[in-house]
Amino acid sequence: MDAEKDGKGGIDLEFMGRQARAAALVLAGLDSPRKNALLMSLAQALDEALPDILAANAEDVETARSQGMSEGLLDRMLLDEKRLRGIAADVRCTAALPDPVGTVMDGRRLDSGLFLTRRRVPLGVVAAVYEARPNVTIDIASLCLKTGNAVILRGGKEILHSNAALVGVVRACLEKAGLPAACAQHVNSPDRALLMELMHMDAYVDMLIPRGGEGLHRLCRDESSIPVITGGIGVCHIYVDARVDADRALPVIENAKMQRPSACNSVETLLVHKDIASSFLPRLAARLIPLGATLHLDPGAEVALGGAYPSVPVREGDYGKEWLSYDLNVRVVSGLDEALEHIRIHGTAHSEAVLTEDLAVAERFVNEVDASAVYVNASTRFTDGGQFGLGAEVAISTQRLHARGPMGPEALTTWKWIAHGNYSVRE
Repeated sequence: MDAEKDGKGGIDLEFMGRQARAAALVLAGLDSPRKNALLMSLAQALDEALPDILAANAEDVETARSQGMSEGLLDRMLLDEKRLRGIAADVRCTAALPDPVGTVMDGRRLDSGLFLTRRRVPLGVVAAVYEARPNVTIDIASLCLKTGNAVILRGGKEILHSNAALVGVVRACLEKAGLPAACAQHVNSPDRALLMELMHMDAYVDMLIPRGGEGLHRLCRDESSIPVITGGIGVCHIYVDARVDADRALPVIENAKMQRPSACNSVETLLVHKDIASSFLPRLAARLIPLGATLHLDPGAEVALGGAYPSVPVREGDYGKEWLSYDLNVRVVSGLDEALEHIRIHGTAHSEAVLTEDLAVAERFVNEVDASAVYVNASTRFTDGGQFGLGAEVAISTQRLHARGPMGPEALTTWKWIAHGNYSVRE
């Protein structure tokens, strides 16, 4: 079953926590070949269960569409054959990654005679709460299994059927491998009270990862008694410098906005140097508007376009909005200083990019922008665990402690100090 029930038929989270803690001890003792074999089995099982998973997802999407969900969120929810095959491929990539567990990070002989090392170990039990993204279910489950962590998953009400199908595949693979199904558990209920209870299960859960909107992140930061890793909200920017190769910059902007606008690493605001605005922005509009883009222009950008292309004025609050759509804010700035100030005010420390042929501008941008990923002459769409060679990610952390950017296997480990002595005593 997806979650253990109490005597009244409800979900017993405390029982799930005890089961997860016991399962984590089993996982921590697995060697790398057995964990990798489990992941390869999971990838194959996802391929084989494709019709059932897609049918469950189609039910969720149809319900959400009938309730008026936006196209951006519907796209996040959607699983098709290509996406599901891609998820299975990511699981295989995760299996092929080096196992960080057991790695000796460093070692030295102390004056006391002790030989001191640090060794990577699993965190223990990870809980993830997220909204309309069923791919997160497998991303987090596979990375937790790779690193010997048990996981409790609580997806949004929009994807209950999808998650039930996906977690069912994971649990079946665990049981087939002779491992406790409680290594991966699913809170298959939208009851908000269960979320509040989960956030206070510090006796069983070692780290909480929220993936969703600002409201979910704020709730977890304010209410959780478990350490929280937040990230994934992407108000991302591209600054187009006066010294730019426009012919090569335009495809980068198109990729960053149009390839998959519902992704958290898509660009939301374009900052263009005033010296090139009148030549660059008409080319940008001619390229993006026929593809379905809506440009939200500040007064400087309106002047640069001269009314030659359809657009809307940028409104107060638009600069802080994660559009998740083909909408793009465009602002003309006086130079790098104004661009950096705009990003400081409106950025979410996710992904920022500069397009320039000026090495000094690129270096200042890299040094002064506060973000988990910074790009020079590249699309923001690369901020992704798979693209970074991490297999997948449990989240894209935008905070500074423990992990930052796409969180791969190492981010799901901690370490223990190990001291070898010769019946040593402290003097």
